Amino acid sequence: MRPRLTLINRDYTRLWFGQAVSSVGDAVFSTTLVLWVATVLAKGESWAPMAVSGVLMASSVAVLCIGPLAGVFVDRWDKLATLLRTEVVRGALVVVLTAVSFLPVDALPAGVWLALVYATVLLLHAAGQFFSPARFAILADLVKGDADRARAAGIGQATGETAWIIGPPLAAPLLFAAGIQWALLFNALSYAVSYVAIRSIDLPAPAASAGGGRTASEPAPNGSKPTTRKPSLGREFAEGVRFFARSRFLVVLLLLAVIGQFGLGALSTLNVFFTTDNLNADAHLYGYIGMAMGVGGIAGALSGGRVVQWLGARRSTWISLLVSGVLLVAYSRQTTFLGGIALLFVFTVPLTVLNTAMAPLLLAAAPPDLRGRVMAVFYPVTKLASMLAAVLSGWLAGSVLTDVAGSFGGVRFGPIDTIFAVSGAIVVLSGVFAWLALPGTGTAGKEPGEDAAGGPGEPAAKGAGEPGGDSGGEPVGEATETEGATDGGTAAERAVALTADVTSPAGPRGHRSPDHERGRPE
Repeated sequence: MRPRLTLINRDYTRLWFGQAVSSVGDAVFSTTLVLWVATVLAKGESWAPMAVSGVLMASSVAVLCIGPLAGVFVDRWDKLATLLRTEVVRGALVVVLTAVSFLPVDALPAGVWLALVYATVLLLHAAGQFFSPARFAILADLVKGDADRARAAGIGQATGETAWIIGPPLAAPLLFAAGIQWALLFNALSYAVSYVAIRSIDLPAPAASAGGGRTASEPAPNGSKPTTRKPSLGREFAEGVRFFARSRFLVVLLLLAVIGQFGLGALSTLNVFFTTDNLNADAHLYGYIGMAMGVGGIAGALSGGRVVQWLGARRSTWISLLVSGVLLVAYSRQTTFLGGIALLFVFTVPLTVLNTAMAPLLLAAAPPDLRGRVMAVFYPVTKLASMLAAVLSGWLAGSVLTDVAGSFGGVRFGPIDTIFAVSGAIVVLSGVFAWLALPGTGTAGKEPGEDAAGGPGEPAAKGAGEPGGDSGGEPVGEATETEGATDGGTAAERAVALTADVTSPAGPRGHRSPDHERGRPE
């Protein structure tokens, strides 16, 4: 029996392979820069922690400043060409930094070195803001059907988690045994491999649109040919934001992501202190905490597709939130290291399933010519929420709740475990909110010819063949491929109308029957 060498299909396998190699390179690169700045460039300096935090802030600035506008250009440009160009740009940036790194450290002032590092990180992540939504859009073209899209999302998350298990252990030996130059060169080569893999993808040709494109025609004087002009950048960006704001489905998904970030942000900020103070473990054991979460993330990603195919994307979303919140509260009460590791492993599994479930929901709700802008709104807002959550939890633990200590009903509590418990309760509440507010997707995201019914044991959505149904069964994900077939209104306005059909509330709790759909922030 020949081994199966493809994941879902041949072209997706090539896209995945490029992502896998590039993700390992990024993990090696990021870890190397942090280690080099902390142990070489700023060794023994009082400003070393601030210098390291600057590396992280440079990436966040790129996401928040470039991300929202990048989606407009991604929707304008050829998606495959965008992926290839960003890999060339990112590879060139790393090559330049690699060439400079051959200079002795004392050849340049520390401030100049830091400026070079920060500028490279900023530009790399700026290019990444074009890469991620373009890959998101291409994924929708390469992988059809929500079950396979869920598998793709799970495979992608498992790949990312694996890269961060493989990459950091490679970074330290490369840095200290071979030098920073070779660790940086490794990342540059990873972009080259990714370029070759993406270049081999045979992307399906887009369906012909009745409207003939996104440009607006204007009559020209003297009977000459009409001129065409593209909408302004601001107008296209506003069109994407307007579409997002008018889609109840997308707004609810964004609210869930933001609430989840505020509920879980404390864990990444304060877990090192919880390990030493509450779990009574030495600081050198903290690495095992990250390993447990990484392994749990892989397990959740690999099982997420099947879970979502079984339960449906909507039901998987609110169940995952409820389970994750309860497990976080349970983790806050742990006093032993082994118990904490076990709970963190289990906690990460439904959390990763949640990310898997949201992927097909986003793909179903985003029309093809707005996918870049949808992601350009969704990802920066959740990134900002994550940053605010980290700052807020650190401030609470270091000021307002510093002296909190006591017991209630025989249960002892302190500042950090209290923050974790409240965070878990917030996640539980977000699960309840998802159950009540997240509308069913009906036939959203179904490809032409797919059965409009849900999964096994799930009824068909209203409008999928029932008399008096709201929707004619037209998939939201393909709403604008026939742009121009209706009179008047922008593409976003027509897509909103279709989205409203399949996401309108039905039933006493404001949601439809669960659909048969499936699916850690590139």
